[in-house]
Amino acid sequence: MYFPFLAEAPEFPRATLDALRQPLESGSVEIHRSQLRARFPARVQLVLAANPCPCGNADSIVTGEECRCAPSARIRYQQRISGPLADRIDVRLTLRRVSQVLRSDPEHVAPTSAEVRARVSTARERSAVRLAGTPWRVNAEVPGHWLRAPKQRLPRAHTAVLDRALARGALTLRGYDRVLRVAWSVADLAGHETPDRADLAYALLLRNGSTP
Repeated sequence: MYFPFLAEAPEFPRATLDALRQPLESGSVEIHRSQLRARFPARVQLVLAANPCPCGNADSIVTGEECRCAPSARIRYQQRISGPLADRIDVRLTLRRVSQVLRSDPEHVAPTSAEVRARVSTARERSAVRLAGTPWRVNAEVPGHWLRAPKQRLPRAHTAVLDRALARGALTLRGYDRVLRVAWSVADLAGHETPDRADLAYALLLRNGSTP
């Protein structure tokens, strides 16, 4: 698997960004010509980064760096990430500049890379055991129809938050399935046998761009 990182993603041509939709959806790229059809593996874990506006100062807590972009400029900038591409983004985080106060806070101790790696390794082992005997190895590869099948289907009491979002149009069926996959990963990281209501709600929050 490849891990491409696109910094300043809205600055890329929209056609280039939309070309990512197929590999993000199917994990492959298909090329069709008059007498040729080829398919290449292209499973990636894509990371996109973007400023809140063209100048990058919107919502800044630094008073000396106020945003002077017109509202229409902000909207055009954000709309360069099309809806269909955004629907394939599973986790959205809003990050702000690290303040001097936070940097000097002795009680703010972030986990080390080794600790995070150990947690992820344990979670991947849990998913590998659960998916043994299937064509898939990790949660990201599992198709939605398999997760929604009777054998794996989660209780409606747990999926109620997703069902309501789907019913009111705030979530597409593609998005529903992608939230399910993230929820299984959240559960694996937490050591849960299956995702509970909190895991599903947290996965939906991550998709909606809330900062954990």
